[in-house]
Amino acid sequence: MTQTGEQRNIVVIGGGTGLSVMLRGLKQHNFDISAIVTVADDGGSSGRLRSEMKIPPPGDIRNVISALADVEPMMSQLLQYRFKNGNGLSGHSLGNLILAAMNDITGDFVTGIKQLSRVFAVKGRVLPAANQAMVLKAEMVDGTIVEGESNIPKAGKKIKRVFIEPADLEPLQEALDVLHEADGIVIGPGSLYTSILPNLMVPKIASAVKNSKAKKIFVCNVMTQPGETDNYTVSHHVNAVHEHIGSSLFDYVIVNEGNVSSDILHQYEAKGSSVVQVDEDAVRSTTYKVISDRLINVQTYLRHDAEKLSEHIAQLLL
Repeated sequence: MTQTGEQRNIVVIGGGTGLSVMLRGLKQHNFDISAIVTVADDGGSSGRLRSEMKIPPPGDIRNVISALADVEPMMSQLLQYRFKNGNGLSGHSLGNLILAAMNDITGDFVTGIKQLSRVFAVKGRVLPAANQAMVLKAEMVDGTIVEGESNIPKAGKKIKRVFIEPADLEPLQEALDVLHEADGIVIGPGSLYTSILPNLMVPKIASAVKNSKAKKIFVCNVMTQPGETDNYTVSHHVNAVHEHIGSSLFDYVIVNEGNVSSDILHQYEAKGSSVVQVDEDAVRSTTYKVISDRLINVQTYLRHDAEKLSEHIAQLLL
């Protein structure tokens, strides 16, 4: 673990499991962490609460609070507990319900996040990209439009572009402030079209990232996502960001390079997923510096090795 005398301000942007895994590693370093999290989720427990209570979806926020919490493991398990039975309760995460309750108690979703973060001794700040839910839509290559973050990967068609409504969504001012003060900005890992790009497509967030003097790092996913990034290489991921936001957004691209056992590969291939191939020459042609290492942690699923990944990020920000 790398520690430096001066604490660095780091902002991570994304959503989903990949972001939470990385944050567990980053919180072991001397960083002042701010996580900007997508508000596009419309499926499962988050989607139900979003629709019924008219709040931003809490699921990704809950995952990040759990990742950055400094409490007994049982408390984090409690936050992540999902009810399996119960009329109206089945499928809901307890943490999602707590966030919905905090919204009612405090009268504001962001204030509720801050209060829950205090209870769970969160190391850093957890910030929704906006204080209202957004609608994510995708235009497919064949011209059809698919509405809803949860529906896009299920469409079975190649994505041409995604866009948000309202298009002029106002970001959380605190999110803009932490981007302005950042020493490092880390984008990814996470679902490219449904977790990463929705954050960057909030107009003022994209411009704040572009204008920041921070070191900007893109962490590429280890595996492709069925219905979203089928057969994508590293450069395909980078180019998708360019097409939506513009080029020259990053300084570094961190990629996984290393063999995956055939047993694990077969499990993923059965679900339509494969290893993201590292086409390093194509990435380097963008002027980005490529950092490659074996960055996977194989358990039941392939995940980034949080310790090794965070060590690379820490070295870049020294």
